[in-house]
Amino acid sequence: MRREVFVWVAVSGLTLLCSCGNAGSKISENQGDENKIIQGADGTISLKLDKAACYNDIVDPSGNTAEWDVVVSKSGRYNVWISSATKDTTNIKYNHPVLVSIQDNRLEGHPGCNKIILNSSDVTYPYFRADSFVGSMYIQDTGEFNIQVISEKILPEDYNQGNATSEDLSKLISVSFTPVVR
Repeated sequence: MRREVFVWVAVSGLTLLCSCGNAGSKISENQGDENKIIQGADGTISLKLDKAACYNDIVDPSGNTAEWDVVVSKSGRYNVWISSATKDTTNIKYNHPVLVSIQDNRLEGHPGCNKIILNSSDVTYPYFRADSFVGSMYIQDTGEFNIQVISEKILPEDYNQGNATSEDLSKLISVSFTPVVR
């Protein structure tokens, strides 16, 4: 009797394990394909914050993180730009540098107001879009990679609506990789 119970449990467990493994892989494959960012034909990689997997800590936002799965088809050197929604076009008030990482490459830079876009469709009044050059990065390989950005300005969409303080006047909205052409 004990042997029959053991065989029954082993066969049931093996069947359950095989069926769950197949269903799980199909689900993750489908979910992964729709969430991947594909590099543009001109080589540009545009990463919008609303398409990222975000991790936020309102108490200590210095470790807030956004991640994207990106398919890179062209290797080379890229200029990295951060776009922020801001009310103050002279100082976008990043207290800490922004960290951008892809594979083993890490880039750390303190965003400033390099370009102000007045009528951007990315933001609504009273905000302006401020583009900040963070630096350049070499992407050696092609394939699917995880790009991670860490910044205190990665905030939830509903954060501080209607009662923003002077420190909360800016919010990261996107990251762009533009190919360096020689």
